[in-house]
Amino acid sequence: MIVQPGPVLVTAIHAGHTIRKSLRPWLRIEEHARLREEDPLTDFFLPAGDTIFRANRSRFEFDLNRPADKAVTVDPEDTWGLRIWDRELPQTEIDASLALHRQFYTVMAERVEAMIAEHGRILVLDIHSYNHRRDGAAGPSAPQAENPDIDLGATTLNKAVYGDLLDQFARGLRSRPVRGKSPDVQVNVRWDDGGNFPEWLHATYGDAACVITLEYKKIFMDEWGQEADILALQDLREGFQAAVANAREWLAHTEVRT
Repeated sequence: MIVQPGPVLVTAIHAGHTIRKSLRPWLRIEEHARLREEDPLTDFFLPAGDTIFRANRSRFEFDLNRPADKAVTVDPEDTWGLRIWDRELPQTEIDASLALHRQFYTVMAERVEAMIAEHGRILVLDIHSYNHRRDGAAGPSAPQAENPDIDLGATTLNKAVYGDLLDQFARGLRSRPVRGKSPDVQVNVRWDDGGNFPEWLHATYGDAACVITLEYKKIFMDEWGQEADILALQDLREGFQAAVANAREWLAHTEVRT
């Protein structure tokens, strides 16, 4: 975590790929398949925040966006049919992973509370990515209508309080062309919730924390390979920076009554 003054917290909690050495004897998923289900390069957007956090460990070692009882799982039904761990994964290893999961929430609580105490209200942006070529490298892309370029998860956001901020944020994302055209930005299209992290923030801090989850479709990389489209990434980052600037302006000049 890097801490700087200001009301914007940006996280990339699925950007990591590292699996600790003691777990590797029980790891069953192949390296390339695991990478495909992680969120590589989402940390590219972090510098737009004040406080920034990148998870260096893989989401499959312990998933920070799930509650503790699902954060480490040996059941493929919990991981889209993928077999991540041998069912004989020792409980001692599971407990060690869950200790790190708890540590994240403890550290995050301390930082969020300090930010709220200083600023009164804060913006939390949790950055993720998703695959859209599930039928293989040569297969078709998923339909655009259900798979926007950027899907904003705002299921815990109080639109009566922060609806205009959300609109301003989306406008900023659309303001910078990606590959020559304005990106398709929608709200709450792909998922019914943003995961445990935003739900915990909202349940704990209410409207003092405006939380938006960003799901970037992997138009900035080859999800079946290991190649990134740097120009597309730069375009997307410029849009993200514009969106954050809009949000900062809103926070600085809009009185919120909670």
